[in-house]
Amino acid sequence: MKQPGPAWTAVPWKAVSIDDPFWTPHLRINREHTLPQIYRICQETGRIDALRLNWKPGMEPVLHIFWDSDVAKWLEAASYSLATPALEAHVDEVISLIVAAQQPDGYLNTYFTVVEPTKRWTNLRDWHELYCAGHLIEAAVAHFQATGKRVLLDALCRYADYIDTVFGTEPGKRRGYPGHEEIELALVKLYRVTGEKRYLQLSQYFVNERGRQPHYFDSEARQRGEDPADFHHKTHEYSQAHLPVREQDKVVGHAVRAMYLYSAMADLAHELHDQSLFDAEQRLWDHLCTTRLYITGGLGPSRHNEGFTADYDLPNESAYAETCAAIGFVFWNHRMLQLDCNARYADMLECALYNGVLSGVSLDGQTFFYENPLASPGTHHREPWFRVACCPPNIARLLASLGQYIYAVNERDLAVHLYMQSTAQLSVAGHEVTVRQETAYPWDGTITLRFDMDEPAMFGLRLRLPGWCQDARLTVNGEAFDLARHLEQGYVRVERVWQANERIELELAMPVERRYAHPNVRQDAGLVALQRGPLVYCLEGADQNVPLQRLVVPRTAELTSHFEPDILGGVTVIQGNALFEDDTGWAGRLYRSWPTSLQPGAITAIPYYAWDNRQAGEMRVWLRDGGS
Repeated sequence: MKQPGPAWTAVPWKAVSIDDPFWTPHLRINREHTLPQIYRICQETGRIDALRLNWKPGMEPVLHIFWDSDVAKWLEAASYSLATPALEAHVDEVISLIVAAQQPDGYLNTYFTVVEPTKRWTNLRDWHELYCAGHLIEAAVAHFQATGKRVLLDALCRYADYIDTVFGTEPGKRRGYPGHEEIELALVKLYRVTGEKRYLQLSQYFVNERGRQPHYFDSEARQRGEDPADFHHKTHEYSQAHLPVREQDKVVGHAVRAMYLYSAMADLAHELHDQSLFDAEQRLWDHLCTTRLYITGGLGPSRHNEGFTADYDLPNESAYAETCAAIGFVFWNHRMLQLDCNARYADMLECALYNGVLSGVSLDGQTFFYENPLASPGTHHREPWFRVACCPPNIARLLASLGQYIYAVNERDLAVHLYMQSTAQLSVAGHEVTVRQETAYPWDGTITLRFDMDEPAMFGLRLRLPGWCQDARLTVNGEAFDLARHLEQGYVRVERVWQANERIELELAMPVERRYAHPNVRQDAGLVALQRGPLVYCLEGADQNVPLQRLVVPRTAELTSHFEPDILGGVTVIQGNALFEDDTGWAGRLYRSWPTSLQPGAITAIPYYAWDNRQAGEMRVWLRDGGS
């Protein structure tokens, strides 16, 4: 089994400039529309004013236990995106409020400072103190990396120092850990920018302590005078605290919490060369991807626990598939790639990014999905905000930091994980290299790369061959390269002495593909989905003349694709012949003894991420399969 270790490092977002025909409009809208809107709503709802600590009993609105996290995620996203004086002024304002809200001992949480100051750390299971701390830490790291300014970073170092005095195995410390994981991965980020090992060790403690007996959440409940059996979720699987993490082999509970925990476990496996964590990660990843993952990269079918139920339980219309869970899946796969440059992780990262994540925000950047179902009768729509508002700032920070997901390096190779038109400055094999990638992906499968360097350089280039691609060709300076002989874990590796401006061209065939679910997925029995490249497609009522459940796609039907510049901001659509059930002769009947006749018709499918951006109407990803 491959040993984990610090072999791969992601090329940071600051070193990558994206000028991609597909992604650049989304990033511009995120910067110019989404971020200002989130700031405005955080002001209107009292989230920013809460940092002034002037709330008194009887005042409205009453602060919420996780408001700090919403502001922190906006601040992180804005720090990645600092481009205008107005945005920078808002960032500086919020930072000054956060720093002023910090208590003399380093504690930093608005709710437990002014609303319930006597209840610090008394309910780690249900409340979000450590979760909020984690998001504040991530914001501080992002702002420091963007600006080099330390004021917020220093404040959050003081908070982390204080947390380190509260939790641990030493006498007098609490043996607790967060009900909602997040701080674990944030502490690793803090360690990486400060070099302070105590932060890494604190993250390690939180992960190692999770699920041990006697169970901390039960002991904590008794200290509050509660019966642990009264826990509303009934099982500690909800927060992945049912077993020590190295003993877990099934993805369970709240989906977002799970993704944040697994991301932290991957970080720790990377930093500590911990084989046992790496082994657990692979078991969990395999279980998720083979039994509990939506075709869109969405996670979690159940609203009840915002997470997982049973193997192969993947309902479509009632799918929860929270946007934040898909974002967390991107985080986890990206970290797994740093442990093991295996295309299966990049494939899942790409699937979630283009489908389950991007569907979470409207094309104009003003409205959001919390839930991302795979079918709708026309009643599910994006909203400008939510009472639990984790998703809007979460998608904003992912989009704003998108550059860090494209490239990675180790001591001798450069890996290209995502195909996105961009320029990156990086160091590989002791050489400073500029890599230029040009492509119209995901609409077109042609990718061209060139290098610029001061002198010839010997290193390996790894290009991912996506799992969805059945036919790929590679040329180097016009000469064909043998892919099969140089394939390593889904990446074709080209090692040579590279000269400036040599041309590498990868051609990925992108025919329309039919996709079928495992036969144990009862909700998709007899159904088929359409995919082209990394994009999953759906039917919308806006493009069809009959209700979608009446459409049947024969296996012999030809399906073609073409680009439509005037639809949904410009998308490639899939069109083809189909059949539809005729309702002639059904007037006055609900049931009858002979079947409905099938009439020829046509279908037009659009990328799933773009649905619900026109008039209200029904939608389906999984369509009736017409057989041979």
